[in-house]
Amino acid sequence: MLIYPAIDVLDGRCVRLRQGDYSQQTVFSDDPAAVARRWVDLGADRLHIVDLDGAKAGKPVNGSVIRKIVEAAGVPCQLGGGIRTDADLAAVFDWGVRWAVLGTRALQDADWVRATATKFPGRIVLGVDAKNGFVATDGWLAVSRVKAVDLARQVSTAPLGAVVYTDIATDGMMGGPNFDALAEMQAAISLPVIASGGVCTLDHVRRLVTAGTPGCIIGRALYEGSLDLSAVLALTRAAATTDGRLL
Repeated sequence: MLIYPAIDVLDGRCVRLRQGDYSQQTVFSDDPAAVARRWVDLGADRLHIVDLDGAKAGKPVNGSVIRKIVEAAGVPCQLGGGIRTDADLAAVFDWGVRWAVLGTRALQDADWVRATATKFPGRIVLGVDAKNGFVATDGWLAVSRVKAVDLARQVSTAPLGAVVYTDIATDGMMGGPNFDALAEMQAAISLPVIASGGVCTLDHVRRLVTAGTPGCIIGRALYEGSLDLSAVLALTRAAATTDGRLL
C-alpha cells in the first residue's frame, strides 16, 4: 500500500482542518516546503497536496507555494483543490505536479473528466469526497444528491490513475477511517482506491493493508505524532501489496 503524507495549504501555510471546516483549522507550519522535505527525509516517496484556498475559490490559488513544495520534495506529488478547467490543468502540471485530483468538476461534467483522463492517461485522479455517502463539492462547502459510488462509476472506464475517497465525517477526527464505505467503493469500481480520512494508528494501516487498499493518505496523525511515518512505511513496504497502476 502506497502512503501519501498530506500537505494542506491555506493562506500559504501548512494546516489541517477538522471535517473540512475552514473555521476549525490548526496551523502546523508557515513553511510547507520544509514540511515536504521532512516527510521525504523520513522515507516518503510521494505526497498529497491540497490547495484549500483553491478549493474554496474554484481555481488553483497557491501556485508559488505548491511549486516550492514540489521542488523541495523531489518526489511525485498529487494536487487537488479548485482544478476545473484545461487552463487549470496546464498550470498545475507546469508547477511540476504529477497527478491532478479532480473533484467538483467531475460532478458537474463527467464527460470532461473522461476526456481529460484520455488526454493525460494515468495522471488524472478522481477525488470523491463524501458526507453520509453523498458527494460533497466546493471545498466541502456543499453536498450534492449524487452518491459517491455512482459518481465513481460514471468515470471508472476512463484511464484514471486512481480514486481518492474521503469520508468527511472521519477527516481530521483521529477516529479511524470508514472501512465499510471504502470497501463499498473498491467493490464498485476497478480503479485503485486511495483511502483518505481518519487514519491515526498502525492498526488502521494494517486493516487497510489486509483489505488490499492500494493507497492511503495520512494527515493530522503525522503532524500530531500519533503515527510515525517511518513505522508506517516499514509496515506497508513489508506487506508488498503495491498496485503498479499508482506508480
